[in-house]
Amino acid sequence: MVATPSKPALDHSISAFGTARSTVEGAPLTPEELRKMHAYWRACNYLAVGMIYLRENPLLKEPLKPEHIKRRLLGHWGSSPGISFLYTHLNRVIKQQDLNMIYVVGPGHGAPGFLGPCYLEGSYSEIYPGKSEDAEGLKRFFKEFSFPGGVGSHCTPETPGSIHEGGELGYSLAHAYGAAYDNPDLIVVALSGDGEAETGPQATAWHSNKFINPIRDGAVLPVLHLNGYKINNPTLLSRISHEELEALFKGYGYNPYFVEGSDPETMHQALAATLDRCIAEIKQIQAEARSTGIAKRARFPMIVLRTPKGWTGPSEVDGHKVEGFWRAHQVPMSDVTKNDGHFEVLEEWLRSYKPEELFDESGALLAELKDIAPKGVRRIGSNPHANGGSVRKELKLPDFRQYAAATSPPGHLQVENTRPLGVFLRDVMRLNMTNFRVFGPDENTSNKLSAIYEVSKKLWLAEYLPEDADGGELAADGRVMEMLSEHTLEGWLEGYLLTGRHGFFSTYESFVHVIDSMINQHCKWLDICNHIPWRASISSLNLLITSTVWRQDHNGFTHQDPGFLDVVLTKSPSVTRIYLPPDVNTLLSVADHCLRSVDYVNVIVSDKQLHLQYLDMDAAIQHCTKGLGIWEWASTDAGVEPDVVLACAGDIPTLEALAASVMLKEHFPNLKLRFINVVDLFKLQSETEHPHGLSDRDFDSLFTTDKPIIFNFHGYPWLVHRLTYRRTNHNNLHVRGYKEKGSINTPLELAIQNQIDRYSIAMDVIDRVPSLHVAGAHAKEAFKNQQIECIRYAYEYGVDMPEILNWRYPGTPAATAPAHEDASD
Repeated sequence: MVATPSKPALDHSISAFGTARSTVEGAPLTPEELRKMHAYWRACNYLAVGMIYLRENPLLKEPLKPEHIKRRLLGHWGSSPGISFLYTHLNRVIKQQDLNMIYVVGPGHGAPGFLGPCYLEGSYSEIYPGKSEDAEGLKRFFKEFSFPGGVGSHCTPETPGSIHEGGELGYSLAHAYGAAYDNPDLIVVALSGDGEAETGPQATAWHSNKFINPIRDGAVLPVLHLNGYKINNPTLLSRISHEELEALFKGYGYNPYFVEGSDPETMHQALAATLDRCIAEIKQIQAEARSTGIAKRARFPMIVLRTPKGWTGPSEVDGHKVEGFWRAHQVPMSDVTKNDGHFEVLEEWLRSYKPEELFDESGALLAELKDIAPKGVRRIGSNPHANGGSVRKELKLPDFRQYAAATSPPGHLQVENTRPLGVFLRDVMRLNMTNFRVFGPDENTSNKLSAIYEVSKKLWLAEYLPEDADGGELAADGRVMEMLSEHTLEGWLEGYLLTGRHGFFSTYESFVHVIDSMINQHCKWLDICNHIPWRASISSLNLLITSTVWRQDHNGFTHQDPGFLDVVLTKSPSVTRIYLPPDVNTLLSVADHCLRSVDYVNVIVSDKQLHLQYLDMDAAIQHCTKGLGIWEWASTDAGVEPDVVLACAGDIPTLEALAASVMLKEHFPNLKLRFINVVDLFKLQSETEHPHGLSDRDFDSLFTTDKPIIFNFHGYPWLVHRLTYRRTNHNNLHVRGYKEKGSINTPLELAIQNQIDRYSIAMDVIDRVPSLHVAGAHAKEAFKNQQIECIRYAYEYGVDMPEILNWRYPGTPAATAPAHEDASD
């Protein structure tokens, strides 16, 4: 390897480097196979360097000139040779054994190592005919990489064969396992970078091997790519002993195999032998389970692949180590048009791969080398599972109307909102036992979705204890995925959806923030896919947020956080939807709609505790179809202009707003009050900003152009202001929501501290309606006194007053509050 331009040229012959060290011995490649595979890999590396540096002269048919170089050099070289090295070898086993295989690449900006072989196998040109397999197409292919109007430096949605966005590290392994579930013939190879391996999501994802059922699932072959460095630091797993690293992965439950070195000849043979062994082990595990019908936890193989960072690049530049060091991570030399010495190193580096030996006169890869790759849909870049919408089948859904809760008259009966949803999901699963799963971090029972266990238990392949038979709900063939890692669950679900299946995820509102960034990345993936014609639609990501802020009086301040909605609001309106159904029937209508939808992130906010029921099923469907609307039975402004608009979104805010409306009607019989409930939060936004948004004309008709609006909201109050800031009547909009107040309180006391309670709302109306400023003084005084008495009672008895617990909407008989409401985690 060269150090400077004065040193000999880079030598990529198969005798120039050190010997490989490998767990598996053997040399399965014939000399001819070795020659061709090494040449194919040289072509991959040439393309990777070309993508980073070249915009003209793609095959170096003339001397390299500064004008051939991109003016802005972007990309990551360091991991790319290892990525393409594995891709090259996967081609061999796919072709020899006719394997159905996809390749998930975790190292963040390692796209050159994936794009190169994807182009060489022909998949890229088939999807993008302008990037044809000739010199002109190769020039366009080089130019578009990390270039305005082109593709990013990681495996973005534009990358054929990819289901994994490399923009944020940590999720590749979880995505891979999600892809393998219910795909019995699929092998997913997941390459995890050693920088990525330092992330929390990656650390928990290694446990996914305990959730693979070898009878009905495919397999994941994890490959830890140790190249030693992150951006400019060594990586932890590259600096521990072999014994410690082996013990780590044995402790995770894998059978680890090591392939380490830099000499191409021995490394090719070592990886070929190791892959053959790993594929054989996977097939043996699956064959035993499928022949006996006994599913048990298996010790699947995994590979530790240790190669130099920036393998085959310049060993030194200006006396500084590059290959095998952090300086190879991104662009090893970024000033080549200004530094003559660096320019010479670049040309020497490019020519060291001998492109004239790899491509014919037209610029196409030599036929004997292209034959290395599989054909048709067996190619990694063309596997239909990596474009999941192309293999997706619609869910068979039961009629959600049959799960309706009784509601007549409104505000009379109490039901746990999510419990009927669990019954609905049970039957969805019953009808879709090969392409639907429910995900949740050890909380499905707590979230009142336990009916799903009637048709499928929790997947469990680890050890059983006798007491597990009494309420454990565990089974080797379970389809309910529970693990106390929101990261891993979300990764599984995304991988499952991206490969064409359906799922439902529920989690606690306060801890859904754990996956903020994962939802962010998935939203970005969907948004880009909307502009890629060849990407088929995938099932929406359906996320139930429950155990909500207003019923976290028992868990305290740490569990009170509705801010996930603020995160979702920042994402593209083309892919985000937020629903706040106030009762069972609206929740069922929303859930049915979300399960039928594609290409969205649907966020449903619904608490799991007992709540009053308001709308019968027909009214609920109508209300959800509109997204928001006037509740005539709670309003007093029919046929006239209202004095005030009382609006709400969320179950507890709806209850408190309704109670406030009753108090106001009792004290001010002539008050013209309009009551509006919002289910689809984005209805508040303008139609010019969100597809679900109301027109200004419709918004003004509902909310008026000049009357006070008191809006009782589930989340942080400023979110509603962000949605409505352009509306005509925004200056008269007064939003109540969570203000980071409260701890261990009763439900009403928590509401009082944040001013979303019935008394605060009623007093807000008095303050905002001009005719009540003076006339409402006595009522306001009474409301203050009642509020104080509620707080006093809570502090003395530890519960809310009976008249609060037993409150029902007027005209309905009171019902005794339950002696105990579930306060479980």
